[in-house]
Amino acid sequence: MRVRTEAKRETIIQVASEVFLEAGFEGTSMAQISERLGGSKRTLYGYFNSKEELFGAVAHRASEALFRPLVDTLIASEKPLPVALATFGRGMVRLICDEQNVQMFRTMIGVAGRTDVGADFYDNGPAVGIEHVAGYLQRHVEAGELVKCNSTVAAHHLHALLQAEILLPALLGKLRNPPRKFVNDVADRAVKAFLDAYATAHAQRT
Repeated sequence: MRVRTEAKRETIIQVASEVFLEAGFEGTSMAQISERLGGSKRTLYGYFNSKEELFGAVAHRASEALFRPLVDTLIASEKPLPVALATFGRGMVRLICDEQNVQMFRTMIGVAGRTDVGADFYDNGPAVGIEHVAGYLQRHVEAGELVKCNSTVAAHHLHALLQAEILLPALLGKLRNPPRKFVNDVADRAVKAFLDAYATAHAQRT
């Protein structure tokens, strides 16, 4: 029974993501989603209490599909610290600038102002990613490649640096679909700033 329940929930999230993409958050109703599913609103509300909660599930699944592989690749990387961070940074900046992701961020900010969905999304998405990156950084602290520090704070600093040049312009519509060279340059500057602050001389030589 649980397998069928989970499968149905995933189907709802998939269909809802298509409707949200087509009509936007404000233009989407639970009735539209249930109609696309071919079921009743009662069934839909059996899984999600509100449109906001359903959007949170859609956003979380999208975040997991897009951002989690980057984090997992960083954690598993055996490359020198500067190289691994450069690869990770370029991937993160590219995803932050992606127009569909920008729209999701805008919607999540609006939803967060009136429900707990934004906080739940943060706790189960970005906060988890930060802790995984912190674990990776801690390994390099212990290896003497990063200065002794609170690795969670360091991970927040890295995250903030990667967003510093692009997030607000993207959210406000000033930055749209930037070229790859721009993305790479932004990421490389952010990673350099992070390493200038945290790397030991040993790491800078590797």
